[in-house]
Amino acid sequence: MPDAPATNGPEQDMVDLLLAQHARIEELFLLVIGSHGETRRDAFDDLTRLLAAHETAEEEVLHPLARTLPGGGGDAMVDDRLDEERRAKETLQTLIDGGVDAGGFETGVILLRDAVLRHARYEERQEFPLLRQHVAADRLRALAATVRAAEAAAPTRPHPAAQSAKANLALGPALAVTDKIRDAAHRPAE
Repeated sequence: MPDAPATNGPEQDMVDLLLAQHARIEELFLLVIGSHGETRRDAFDDLTRLLAAHETAEEEVLHPLARTLPGGGGDAMVDDRLDEERRAKETLQTLIDGGVDAGGFETGVILLRDAVLRHARYEERQEFPLLRQHVAADRLRALAATVRAAEAAAPTRPHPAAQSAKANLALGPALAVTDKIRDAAHRPAE
C-alpha cells in the first residue's frame, strides 16, 4: 500500500483522506495481531470503528461517484468492491461476537486483514486513479469534507445489510445511534 500522504486539513482531498485511512487501518491490524489483553481489545475496538465509518463513507460517496466515471468498469467494478465490503463486515461481526479472547480470533483477524488490504489495493489501483483523472481537484477537496461528514454520522459497528448509499442514508442514523449507545454502555467507568 502506498504511504499515507502528509496532507491534512482543507487542502486534503478525498483520495488523500482515504489513502491515509487505509494506512491507519493497516497499522491497527498490526497492533491487533501483535498485542494481547486490553491493548488488543482497545486496538480491535478502534479498528472496528474506523472500518465501519470508512466503509460507510465509501459506500455513500466514493462508490456512487466511481459508477459514473468513464473507463472505470462502472457498475461491475463497484459491485465487486461492495461484495468485498459485505463479506468483510460479516467476518468482522463474527470476530466481534466471539471477542478477542476467542479461539481462532487471531486467525480470523489475519484473514480479515488480508481481505481488507486486498480490497484497499483494488480501490487504490482502480477507483482512485479514475477519480484523479476525471474529477476536478477542487471537487475532490470538497468531497473530503463530505467523506468526513458521512463518517461522523456512520455506525461504529459493521452492518452488512446496509451497504449501499441508499441503505446507509436510510438506516445509518438509527444504526449509528444504537451503536453509540451500545459503545457507551460497554465503556468502562472512568
